[in-house]
Amino acid sequence: MRWRIVSVGKPRLEYARLGVAFYLRLLRPLAPVELRPVRAGPREAEALLKASEGWLRVVLDERGEALRSRAFADRITRWEDEGVRRVALIVGGAEGLAPEVRAAADWTWSLSPLTLQHELALLVALEQVYRAYTIKRGSAYHRE
Repeated sequence: MRWRIVSVGKPRLEYARLGVAFYLRLLRPLAPVELRPVRAGPREAEALLKASEGWLRVVLDERGEALRSRAFADRITRWEDEGVRRVALIVGGAEGLAPEVRAAADWTWSLSPLTLQHELALLVALEQVYRAYTIKRGSAYHRE
Protein backbone atom coordinates (compact mmCIF):
# COMPACT_ATOMS: atom_id res chain seq x y z
CA MET A 1 0.00 0.00 0.00
CA ARG A 2 1.29 3.47 -0.92
CA TRP A 3 0.99 6.39 1.46
CA ARG A 4 0.81 10.07 0.58
CA ILE A 5 1.11 12.40 3.54
CA VAL A 6 -0.61 15.64 2.51
CA SER A 7 0.13 18.42 4.95
CA VAL A 8 -0.36 22.14 5.08
CA GLY A 9 3.18 23.46 4.87
CA LYS A 10 6.45 21.74 5.64
CA PRO A 11 7.52 21.26 9.25
CA ARG A 12 9.50 24.31 10.38
CA LEU A 13 10.06 23.43 14.02
CA GLU A 14 13.37 21.60 14.29
CA TYR A 15 12.07 18.68 16.35
CA ALA A 16 9.22 18.11 13.90
CA ARG A 17 11.39 18.43 10.79
CA LEU A 18 13.94 15.97 12.17
CA GLY A 19 11.26 13.58 13.48
CA VAL A 20 9.31 13.56 10.22
CA ALA A 21 12.50 12.85 8.26
CA PHE A 22 13.40 10.09 10.73
CA TYR A 23 10.04 8.27 10.47
CA LEU A 24 9.86 8.69 6.70
CA ARG A 25 13.29 7.03 6.49
CA LEU A 26 12.16 4.15 8.75
CA LEU A 27 8.84 3.71 6.96
CA ARG A 28 10.06 3.70 3.35
CA PRO A 29 11.47 0.13 3.44
CA LEU A 30 8.09 -1.08 4.75
CA ALA A 31 5.69 0.89 2.54
CA PRO A 32 6.11 3.48 -0.20
CA VAL A 33 5.50 6.90 1.35
CA GLU A 34 5.77 10.47 0.16
CA LEU A 35 5.30 13.81 1.85
CA ARG A 36 3.23 16.24 -0.25
CA PRO A 37 3.02 19.67 1.42
CA VAL A 38 0.54 22.24 0.16
CA ARG A 39 0.68 25.99 0.65
CA ALA A 40 -1.37 27.49 3.48
CA GLY A 41 -3.86 30.11 2.44
CA PRO A 42 -7.22 30.74 0.85
CA ARG A 43 -6.91 27.82 -1.61
CA GLU A 44 -5.59 25.39 0.99
CA ALA A 45 -8.72 23.18 1.07
CA GLU A 46 -8.75 22.92 -2.71
CA ALA A 47 -5.05 21.97 -2.73
CA LEU A 48 -5.54 19.30 -0.04
CA LEU A 49 -8.43 17.75 -1.96
CA LYS A 50 -6.56 17.85 -5.26
CA ALA A 51 -3.43 16.25 -3.76
CA SER A 52 -5.54 13.42 -2.30
CA GLU A 53 -7.91 12.90 -5.23
CA GLY A 54 -8.25 9.22 -6.13
CA TRP A 55 -6.72 8.08 -2.83
CA LEU A 56 -8.49 6.76 0.26
CA ARG A 57 -8.64 9.93 2.34
CA VAL A 58 -7.79 9.79 6.03
CA VAL A 59 -8.04 13.13 7.81
CA LEU A 60 -6.64 13.89 11.23
CA ASP A 61 -9.14 15.53 13.56
CA GLU A 62 -9.59 15.31 17.32
CA ARG A 63 -13.30 14.56 16.69
CA GLY A 64 -12.45 11.43 14.71
CA GLU A 65 -12.19 7.80 15.73
CA ALA A 66 -9.48 7.00 18.25
CA LEU A 67 -7.80 3.60 17.94
CA ARG A 68 -5.15 1.74 19.83
CA SER A 69 -2.04 1.03 17.76
CA ARG A 70 -2.88 -2.63 17.17
CA ALA A 71 -6.38 -1.72 15.97
CA PHE A 72 -4.85 0.80 13.56
CA ALA A 73 -2.56 -1.94 12.21
CA ASP A 74 -5.64 -4.16 11.79
CA ARG A 75 -7.39 -1.36 9.90
CA ILE A 76 -4.46 -1.13 7.46
CA THR A 77 -4.62 -4.90 6.98
CA ARG A 78 -8.37 -4.66 6.32
CA TRP A 79 -7.81 -1.91 3.74
CA GLU A 80 -5.19 -4.09 2.04
CA ASP A 81 -7.58 -7.05 2.05
CA GLU A 82 -10.26 -4.81 0.50
CA GLY A 83 -7.88 -3.86 -2.31
CA VAL A 84 -7.02 -0.34 -1.16
CA ARG A 85 -3.69 0.51 -2.75
CA ARG A 86 -3.29 4.20 -1.94
CA VAL A 87 -3.98 6.10 1.27
CA ALA A 88 -3.68 9.87 1.62
CA LEU A 89 -3.21 11.01 5.20
CA ILE A 90 -4.33 14.64 5.40
CA VAL A 91 -2.91 16.89 8.12
CA GLY A 92 -4.26 20.40 8.47
CA GLY A 93 -2.34 23.51 9.37
CA ALA A 94 -2.56 25.91 12.28
CA GLU A 95 -6.19 26.72 11.39
CA GLY A 96 -7.23 23.05 11.21
CA LEU A 97 -9.11 21.56 8.26
CA ALA A 98 -11.89 23.20 6.31
CA PRO A 99 -15.32 21.54 6.59
CA GLU A 100 -15.19 20.47 2.93
CA VAL A 101 -11.95 18.55 3.55
CA ARG A 102 -13.40 16.81 6.61
CA ALA A 103 -16.57 16.01 4.62
CA ALA A 104 -14.49 14.39 1.84
CA ALA A 105 -12.80 12.01 4.27
CA ASP A 106 -13.19 8.26 3.92
CA TRP A 107 -12.14 8.00 7.55
CA THR A 108 -11.48 10.57 10.27
CA TRP A 109 -8.74 9.57 12.69
CA SER A 110 -8.15 11.08 16.10
CA LEU A 111 -4.65 10.82 17.53
CA SER A 112 -5.91 12.30 20.80
CA PRO A 113 -8.93 14.15 22.18
CA LEU A 114 -6.48 17.02 22.71
CA THR A 115 -5.89 19.55 19.99
CA LEU A 116 -2.31 18.97 18.85
CA GLN A 117 -0.03 21.50 17.21
CA HIS A 118 -0.14 20.55 13.52
CA GLU A 119 3.56 19.71 13.14
CA LEU A 120 3.40 17.51 16.25
CA ALA A 121 0.28 15.79 14.84
CA LEU A 122 2.15 15.08 11.60
CA LEU A 123 5.05 13.56 13.52
CA VAL A 124 2.81 11.43 15.76
CA ALA A 125 0.78 10.20 12.78
CA LEU A 126 3.93 9.12 10.92
CA GLU A 127 5.20 7.30 14.00
CA GLN A 128 1.86 5.48 14.28
CA VAL A 129 1.91 4.45 10.62
CA TYR A 130 5.45 3.14 11.13
CA ARG A 131 4.35 1.38 14.34
CA ALA A 132 1.41 -0.22 12.52
CA TYR A 133 3.74 -1.74 9.93
CA THR A 134 6.08 -3.05 12.63
CA ILE A 135 3.07 -4.64 14.37
CA LYS A 136 2.03 -6.26 11.09
CA ARG A 137 5.57 -7.64 10.66
CA GLY A 138 5.84 -8.86 14.27
CA SER A 139 8.76 -6.54 15.02
CA ALA A 140 9.90 -5.91 18.58
CA TYR A 141 9.34 -2.14 18.13
CA HIS A 142 5.80 -2.32 19.52
CA ARG A 143 5.33 -3.57 23.06
CA GLU A 144 2.06 -4.19 24.87
